[in-house]
Amino acid sequence: MDTSIARRNILARIRAAQGREPEPSAAERDAAADYLARHPAGPRPELPTDLCARFIDEARKMATTVDTVQTLADVPAAAHRYLSEHGLPLQAIAWQTLLDLQWADAGLTVEFRKPKDNDVVGLTGCFCATAETGTLVLLSGPETYASAGLLPETHIAIVPASRIVAGHEDAFALIRQERGELPRAVNFVSGPSRTGDIEQTIVLGAHGPYRVHAIVVQGA
Repeated sequence: MDTSIARRNILARIRAAQGREPEPSAAERDAAADYLARHPAGPRPELPTDLCARFIDEARKMATTVDTVQTLADVPAAAHRYLSEHGLPLQAIAWQTLLDLQWADAGLTVEFRKPKDNDVVGLTGCFCATAETGTLVLLSGPETYASAGLLPETHIAIVPASRIVAGHEDAFALIRQERGELPRAVNFVSGPSRTGDIEQTIVLGAHGPYRVHAIVVQGA
């Protein structure tokens, strides 16, 4: 069963136990929107005006490697350069939203599908990114499958500079503004997967990619 449907069924049962209709009324939705609009934001640190530069600095602190290009058309060559420099395969799976980029012309073999066990490189975009923590924000969907940034050992993410926001609060506000309802999964990716459970020694790739590489597109 689709998790969105399952979630709605669970909430409908809770509402029924409370003597309410399965779905929120227009008045309830308006009241929730009004609360969000009026609810004061908590204290937040000041950030520099250059959110792109702050994102790059913070991402690198989290072991994300970063490259910058001017246009989306420059992305395939940048991805090829990164993979070649690290001795990684020049094959990848990718989100279907990246279909129009000229990957083959850059010497890459890209399949637009969900990853399988033997796929080493995953190419994704991002919904937005947060400057405060150098974090990628990925929303799941039919063409933006979450597994592309979670299963392959290497995750390459395309980050349009115009989609870099200050913090997580701004990311959620943008999701509400543009999507209205949360998708099945919202993933906040701050560098490679890691754990310090064993003797407090940081190990990368514990629950996901060993490498995260962000290609920031200045003109997008």
